[in-house]
Amino acid sequence: MTIKHDSADLGEVTLHYAHAGSGDPILFLHGFPDFWYSWRHQLTALADSRHAVALDQRGYNLSSKPPQQDDYHITKLVGDIRDFAGHMGWQKFDLVGHDWGGVVAWAVAIAAPELLKKLVILNAPHPGTFQRALGQSEEQKAASQYIRMLRSPNAEELLSAGGFEPFFERIFGEALRAGHVTEADKAAYIEAWSQPGALTGSLNWYRASTIKVSEIGATDELATEPIIEPGPSAFAVRVPTLVIWGEQDTALRPVLLEGLDEFVADLRIVRIPDASHWVNHEKTTEVTDLIREFVNA
Repeated sequence: MTIKHDSADLGEVTLHYAHAGSGDPILFLHGFPDFWYSWRHQLTALADSRHAVALDQRGYNLSSKPPQQDDYHITKLVGDIRDFAGHMGWQKFDLVGHDWGGVVAWAVAIAAPELLKKLVILNAPHPGTFQRALGQSEEQKAASQYIRMLRSPNAEELLSAGGFEPFFERIFGEALRAGHVTEADKAAYIEAWSQPGALTGSLNWYRASTIKVSEIGATDELATEPIIEPGPSAFAVRVPTLVIWGEQDTALRPVLLEGLDEFVADLRIVRIPDASHWVNHEKTTEVTDLIREFVNA
């Protein structure tokens, strides 16, 4: 199935998207430092029965890259999904998100459940369990220290050093050697990261976030602003939800699954013991089959 490319002018930003197939829509949201390409296998596999769509979210690859950090606040990111659905004429759709894309997907489910039929999350923390774990789990606090580096003023210089070769090695080196990604995939990623403004745009997602990651050994009280404004049922998810979790994730530990059923009433969790954070790259067929089964049930 051929993947097509289009763009959606949403007023404040223009978002590039890749899509394939026809039928009921299913929208895929990538995380950091991915772009639409991370869902290429799912787009072609699900296009036999769905209109499968993957965005370049704001700040990434071929989409708009607003210059200010505040342009990447979670409310803006949720607004993009709401506006994109309106642009496409969708009344309801299934939503799949990984990493930061999963964070946005959680937020859409909390703030605008009327848009969604079903929700699928891959290795992305729900805001309730994430805030709790950062305050109570030394393991997760230690695992989250990378966020402090990505917020630093010299993050662009560190990540782009050597033409992004060391950065790719750090993120996907093992997957490349295992055959989960190819040299052609590597070239596609480096091209996407090299787009003017893309590196700063993607890092501004971290800089705009109000989640506080305390330094190891610090005794200051964890201070966070809720990802969605509190209400009578803050953080509640009222759409059927599948969570797929690679348990070898070094950045987002399985402790983030503890207590998730307090926030999600209709929840299924599938743990994949031998997968890392990049579960959609490493377990392509398994992930695709799980998504297909869940959204079609």
